[in-house]
Amino acid sequence: MPRPSRRCLLAGAFAAVALAATALPAVAQTYPARPITLIVPWGAGGGTDATARIIASLMEKDLGQPVTVVNRTGGSGVVGHAAIAAAPPDGYTIGLATVEISMMHWQGLTELSGASYTPIGLVNADAAGIQVRADAPYKNVRDLLAAIKANPGKLKASGTGQGGIWHLALAGLLRDQKIDPAAVPWVPSNGAAPGLQDMVAGGIEIAPVSLPEARSLIDAGKVRSLAVMSDKPAALYPNVPTLKAALGSDWQMAAWRGIVAPRNVPADIRDKLAASVRKVANSKEYQDFMASRGFGVVYAGPEDFGRFMAKSDAELGATMKAVGIAK
Repeated sequence: MPRPSRRCLLAGAFAAVALAATALPAVAQTYPARPITLIVPWGAGGGTDATARIIASLMEKDLGQPVTVVNRTGGSGVVGHAAIAAAPPDGYTIGLATVEISMMHWQGLTELSGASYTPIGLVNADAAGIQVRADAPYKNVRDLLAAIKANPGKLKASGTGQGGIWHLALAGLLRDQKIDPAAVPWVPSNGAAPGLQDMVAGGIEIAPVSLPEARSLIDAGKVRSLAVMSDKPAALYPNVPTLKAALGSDWQMAAWRGIVAPRNVPADIRDKLAASVRKVANSKEYQDFMASRGFGVVYAGPEDFGRFMAKSDAELGATMKAVGIAK
């Protein structure tokens, strides 16, 4: 082969290798190149669904690809959380995990836990409150606890299923105050709304649900909130005392939501998703949306969110064991 032709071939080969080398990072930088699915383990129309949809709409603007919300319900949250964990770790399926992921495995419903995911960002937390009827004789949480001690088994509570987050919130408070959690029988319900309605109708006396969930009935003058299980007053009702202020108690409990991806998502994709979620959480649109519904905005990045989930898991597990709910 003539020498000039060999030089041309060698030059072409080197150019192809160089082009391939420079093209690899460019491919990674194109993520996302197609639509992203955001799985919600709970039904349409609820607080988790509403939170997911505002996040999806804002992530779309930031990432330049559609982010489609898909509700995967069933099994008390197991079905949707399992679908997130089982998805390919390519960044094209993510999910809005909820506090139940720190609870379900303690109940024997699944082997999944927060460690089954790549944490992306904590985006919301709403503390439990102590709600009673507006005409109840309990003017503060001390009055209520005194009545529970004096009449074990008489006052009933509801707001979620047996062993749900609000059940644990009340059980943990009673345990913290040296009261047997069994002193307040739990009436299972399909959520805060039916539990509150049952309370207003006189079927139960206590609904330890979040302030946003009780908001409409509080504003209507049918429900009164005695305390919030948080380290600071809620922005929605700043006059409702914390348990620390009311009792000197450090007991806290909140329902939380956060964006996760399947385990082993590549670090560059995780970081891009995390940057987008951080931008969403800090945006005026998100903060205004959450404030309009009374939802708390709490942000934590991947590492802090991972630690948060582990702490939540340990605390909820200890409470569930103490009240005999863990298997």
